[in-house]
Amino acid sequence: MNKWLELFLGLILVNVVIFFAWFSGEWFGTLWNFKHATWEFFKGGAIWFLLMIGFLLIVLGISDLKE
Repeated sequence: MNKWLELFLGLILVNVVIFFAWFSGEWFGTLWNFKHATWEFFKGGAIWFLLMIGFLLIVLGISDLKE
């Protein structure tokens, strides 16, 4: 596939998903509110990311203490 076509289709897909998620609460009510689900997923990802950074720093600190 053409690289410009892939880039264009990717941008369209990202915009459609963002638009759909943004208005899903108004269209489908609370049952299919994708904006809330996306926010919860992002918050969980941020917590796991910070936790893994903490573990990495602990392992690096223990490694430095050995030397």
